[in-house]
Amino acid sequence: MTSGRPLKILLGCDTFAPDINGAARFAERLAAGLVHRGHEVHVVAPNTAYRKNPAHTEIIEGEPVTMHRLPAVRWLPHDWLRFIWPWRSKHYARKVLDEVQPDVVHIQSHIVIGRGLTRIAHKRGIPVIATNHVMAENILDHTTMPKFIDDIVLRLAWDDAARTFAMSRAVTTPTRKAADFLERTIDISGVVPISCGIDRSNYTPVIGTRERNRILFVGRLTGEKQVDVVLRAITRLDPALHVTFDIAGGGDQRKALEALTVQLGLTDRVTFHGRVTDEQLRELYSRASVFAIASIAELQSIVTMEAMASALPVVGANAVALPHLVHDGENGYLFEPGNIDDLAEKLTRVLTAEPAEYERMQRASLDGVAVHDINRTLDTFEALYRDEPLPE
Repeated sequence: MTSGRPLKILLGCDTFAPDINGAARFAERLAAGLVHRGHEVHVVAPNTAYRKNPAHTEIIEGEPVTMHRLPAVRWLPHDWLRFIWPWRSKHYARKVLDEVQPDVVHIQSHIVIGRGLTRIAHKRGIPVIATNHVMAENILDHTTMPKFIDDIVLRLAWDDAARTFAMSRAVTTPTRKAADFLERTIDISGVVPISCGIDRSNYTPVIGTRERNRILFVGRLTGEKQVDVVLRAITRLDPALHVTFDIAGGGDQRKALEALTVQLGLTDRVTFHGRVTDEQLRELYSRASVFAIASIAELQSIVTMEAMASALPVVGANAVALPHLVHDGENGYLFEPGNIDDLAEKLTRVLTAEPAEYERMQRASLDGVAVHDINRTLDTFEALYRDEPLPE
């Protein structure tokens, strides 16, 4: 932990609890971890209705966090996303900054809330740290516009992101690959890779082969996650393996995936659990044989780290940041994105591995996730907040 007095930190989040996604989960863990270390943490985020709630305390990850919930409307093409009107972002930023008077602002997105906070904080001389969790596929999957319009909007959005990041003391993103992506996309340099981090003590690794072959996926059921690729790969597996597939999470693609499950004749082998509690999630991780993720838009993938902390081998798409976590032949395998046969072959390798080889992959996952401990993440952000040298 860095030295010095406790700080008053304002986190600007375009997505936060009760939303369930990687960016929201990271912000929750960051807020709770900072409170646990003695800092005063305020979070500004969309409300679940179009009204402004007075500042109030919410218990986040077991810690009291001061919340500022802003009036928000539902983004209809998406199953849960809510946002504040962009032209109101600076107005709300002024009000929250007047009320909180923070030492530092840390935005989790440059889209709406983060954009407004950065501009007003910059004018007032309040340092801003900006973290990017955004990829094009995450946004464009939920528009209803023609592709040429999407391309124009995307270019304008990244131009605006560049202006926002230029006002920040530091820009961070979860991995080196994600930092490279951002630096190429908006011609920025010096992006700092900082893992989202997890508390490994929250997970229960069970070393040893399983009685049943269970594949697991956890996450939002959206197009870029490509859960359909996993479903199709299961049809290519040897029936003698008696494989089942557990899917935890909700999203706009759930009905389509359920229909595909019926079409593929997998109804008795696939279970859609929907949104689950933390306890249910830990149980799913602990009993699974392998974690499968076909996503092509992961800037880090907290769920993959959770699977690794649960001692699961991982079979993941060789795309964006997944190779940062999945080391081919060590804690699992990488497959060519979208290649059903390649995925089926890599799943078969894990599910038919000899006990000693399976346990070797399990222990490699545990070793690989150790560097993503949440305390390393908190140390690094504290140093950025204080403008101190970063830890190793």
